[in-house]
Amino acid sequence: MKQRVQALQAILETEGLDALVVTQAENRRYLTGFTGSAGAVLVTGEETLLATDFRYYEQVQEQAPQVTLVRVEDSTSSALAPCIGDLGVHRLGFESHVMTVQEYEQWRDVLPQIEWVATTDLVERLRMTKDAREIDLIEEAVRIADEAMAYILEWIRPGVTEREVAWELEVQMRTHGAEALSFTTIVGSGPNSAMPHATTSERAIGLGEPIVIDMGARYEGYCSDMTRSFCLGQASEEYLKVWDTVLRAQQAAEEAIKPGMSGVEADALARDVIDEAGYEGKFGHGLGHGVGLAIHEAPRVSHTSEDMLGTGAVVTVEPGIYIPGWGGVRIEDTVVLTDEGCRVLTQTSKQPVICRN
Repeated sequence: MKQRVQALQAILETEGLDALVVTQAENRRYLTGFTGSAGAVLVTGEETLLATDFRYYEQVQEQAPQVTLVRVEDSTSSALAPCIGDLGVHRLGFESHVMTVQEYEQWRDVLPQIEWVATTDLVERLRMTKDAREIDLIEEAVRIADEAMAYILEWIRPGVTEREVAWELEVQMRTHGAEALSFTTIVGSGPNSAMPHATTSERAIGLGEPIVIDMGARYEGYCSDMTRSFCLGQASEEYLKVWDTVLRAQQAAEEAIKPGMSGVEADALARDVIDEAGYEGKFGHGLGHGVGLAIHEAPRVSHTSEDMLGTGAVVTVEPGIYIPGWGGVRIEDTVVLTDEGCRVLTQTSKQPVICRN
């Protein structure tokens, strides 16, 4: 945690800020280790303060003994105001992408003499590069998800509903090491699979129709993300063509993606394969996104993102093809970028047909 705070302090100096108020939950955890649901971290050039209420006093002492606890009895802003004054803060940054207008006005009311400076993604910039411990935690989250998906590929059969599949996955993950899900599991079958983020329903899954399962586990705060697509029992020639195109697109990206690329350049590795196969316009989302304490974080890998990919970034590679009224295919792995290129963390097999009667 000390190195993370020091890295942020260096950024504050570069930005000409005396301090930064951090209110985004994952950023609070990243800087201090505190996992509570309420509070604010004040980072100056010399100090790190964590303000929270009675519910979390003991938790702060256990999880973040290195910070100075500021006890909140009324509001976070009124509790931190005297500290900000005592520390000689004049230019105070705040997370403009997180703080609401109402919260901002409350802070201004108790600190009218301070120059408030809107900032964006100062901590997120640091979170883009994972250290060895973070990668270990993500790998464990991936392992838990891999085991759950392997179980589902053996368990699933015609007639079960999308919600039954989602629930079975959740039970498997939670009883095999996950503290939570990374996100609400997506199970889309038949025409529902044409919606990238389909709402899982009571629809019964039939033989030979497209199925997309998007899921992930959370372990000690860190997420995994994986999608597998297949048919049960049989598949049409059209499905096999779409599935093969998506797999080739993913393979092309995973073989060539490397640090130093922009999100646009990495996205094109897969998008070009899909477009050249005749499915231009059917891959409507980006190739991937960062994964860490949040399931979607920087860097973004898409045809509109200039985010630069660096060594230590953990991202998804998830090309897809979606045809309304028919169905869709998405195949997704979580990978970590290395000096040599990328290392694929997800190990679940990829197969277009699961044999079931």
